[in-house]
Amino acid sequence: MNEICPGTLYLVPTPIGNLEDMTERAVHVLQKADVIAAEDTRHTRILTERFGAPGKLVPYHEHNKEEAGPRIMAMLKAGKSVAQVSDAGMPVISDPGADLVQLALEENIPVVPLPGPNAALTALIASGLDARQFAFIGFLPKTGGKRKKLTDSIRSLPMTLIFYEAPHRIKETLSFLRKELGNRRAVAARELTKKFETFSRGTLESLLEQMKEEAPRGEYVLLVEGGGEDPAPPGITENDWKSRAAGLADEGMTPREISRKIAGETHLSRRDIYQFLIKNKK
Repeated sequence: MNEICPGTLYLVPTPIGNLEDMTERAVHVLQKADVIAAEDTRHTRILTERFGAPGKLVPYHEHNKEEAGPRIMAMLKAGKSVAQVSDAGMPVISDPGADLVQLALEENIPVVPLPGPNAALTALIASGLDARQFAFIGFLPKTGGKRKKLTDSIRSLPMTLIFYEAPHRIKETLSFLRKELGNRRAVAARELTKKFETFSRGTLESLLEQMKEEAPRGEYVLLVEGGGEDPAPPGITENDWKSRAAGLADEGMTPREISRKIAGETHLSRRDIYQFLIKNKK
């Protein structure tokens, strides 16, 4: 294992749940770094004690980055090696580490990224949605105007959309996306790599109904089907097209004819409509 270089900023991914996902190289860098810049030093201390990493822990997070950033730059200029970690997963992604990287690049300080755990990609590869192209959105803005502006800009993207959300906001977010993007196929993944890892698959509407019955728990990765050129009109609900399908069935149309007709009227997935009709023939 190579020795780490002085005056270098290392970006070190940490497990998103299962500590066995810590890589050998990440352990080595934490063990050898002079300083470990952590989003929450109390949280990271559990990790450093587990893997015998004696580096000095210093806090670096959203609320102190303006003061802590220059101090860390001074350490790097003095020849100290710094490992930057977030509470879980890949640093910089939805994380104040992005600002630290920018400061380092402005000062011509070497930045070395390590590969490792990432919640978005872990959820994507098991979601069943298109993984060939995707757009990582992260957390939606908290203010309504900024949220609306963002969804307007991504509504017609043809690739899978990936969001992060906290348990206390997931129902609000599902409702908002249902209204703004239409009732698309969606997957909610939580407790990734942990004992109670769960993937809930369905539509934005069905996931919302499910969470009304079961209290959301754990941090979520929410994956939403891309919109394509003709995304589903936001005003069409699942109950709307199911009622329409029932009426057409009463008129004597076959499931294949019904699915083709409703898909043409709504831009919803013909396959999803057909599978619903076959499952609910009566």
